[in-house]
Amino acid sequence: MKHNICMVSDFFYPNMGGVESHIYQLSQCLLARGHKVIVVTHAYGNRKGVRYLTNNLKVYYLPFSIMYINVIQPTGFVTLPMFRDIFIREKITIVHGHSAFSVLCQESIMHGKSMGLKTVFTDHSLFGFADVSSILTNKLLEFTLTDIDHVICVSNTSKENTVLRASIHPDKVSVIANAVDSDVFTPDPTKKDASKITIAVASRLVYRKGIDLLAGVIPILCQKFPQVQFIIGGDGPKRILLEEVREKYQLHERVQLLGELKHKDVRNLLVQGDIFLNTSLTEAFCIAIVEAASCGLQVVSTNVGGVFEVLPSDMIYLAEPSVQDITRVMEQAISDRLKGHVIDPFVLNQRIKSMYTWQNVSRKTETVYDSISNNVELSIMERLERFEGRAVIAGKFYVFTVFVDLLFLFILDWLYPRDESQNHDTKTARQSDRKKFS
Repeated sequence: MKHNICMVSDFFYPNMGGVESHIYQLSQCLLARGHKVIVVTHAYGNRKGVRYLTNNLKVYYLPFSIMYINVIQPTGFVTLPMFRDIFIREKITIVHGHSAFSVLCQESIMHGKSMGLKTVFTDHSLFGFADVSSILTNKLLEFTLTDIDHVICVSNTSKENTVLRASIHPDKVSVIANAVDSDVFTPDPTKKDASKITIAVASRLVYRKGIDLLAGVIPILCQKFPQVQFIIGGDGPKRILLEEVREKYQLHERVQLLGELKHKDVRNLLVQGDIFLNTSLTEAFCIAIVEAASCGLQVVSTNVGGVFEVLPSDMIYLAEPSVQDITRVMEQAISDRLKGHVIDPFVLNQRIKSMYTWQNVSRKTETVYDSISNNVELSIMERLERFEGRAVIAGKFYVFTVFVDLLFLFILDWLYPRDESQNHDTKTARQSDRKKFS
């Protein structure tokens, strides 16, 4: 079966990250398999309107303002007219949202279901259950997934977490791991400094990525091992903490802060390293450690979330998320390297190539799309009853939100009938895209 798919997330290129890479690579593979794929995200600086990427992957950069960490302000119904216009003109049959952090993703799924489209959600992160932020996010996710057609998680740990957070039946959740393009992330021993042991870090510099732990580990390792140096790629609010550590301990020549990197530049950072360090406090999968292993680096990571599922034990050192244990494990990894106990980087690359491929991910995702294509759509009353049954108080709010969304959609359909939009000349639409959406 061939599908018209709309990938939606606040996180997409030119921003760097695992979600962004996942959407791009999956879209490219689905295009190669004969499906129509477009991407919808918000504007990034001057990148607004419609752009075309490799293989004519069409991307809508919608002009919505950012609230926090590249996420738009929750608008509820303001996004409906744009999503409706996009879904109709592109003849979308499946709306595929990515990341529970993404407001744009959650709103698109609600609008898609109101328009009778099939919906899929991929959860890339793990959340707790006790802090205020997690409680609010979990409630929003519970609302979004109430009448979702299917959910994809990137690890078994992530599946268990999502099922509990969103109170969704496990049969509606599939596990499809991330992947890496091993032909791009290849080793290059000529880029390494043989007189140094280089520790590479590529991460958003935010609290969730354990940058506070990294700041504690750096001075200890630099003091104990004179040959150790750090190369850190990425940006975020925690960068100032790393700058303070570098200044305090006079490590300017041993700690490089490269700032935000484009995804095509990540490999250039990794091939300079001997050891890749991941200090995350929570991870559903962590594509970064797979990319690092594909480039031939020995991986050291905090043992959180689904990380233990990703790589075999001989390819990764696991540590508890504390400065003391990360330091201990890093000392072990450095000592093993000094003794020559390392795996050939090209052997690592071939092993990753056999374990993770985007072709497998796209085939499994395609199977999910096929399985939901014949799902029977709920009537309006059945849909509202399902939302009301979610919770005593929140259920009433859910029903009100969906009812208003349906009412707004009815008004738009009356003002701008769908048949007229569907008959809109494709060439004219393409010429007016940039003007319309900027």
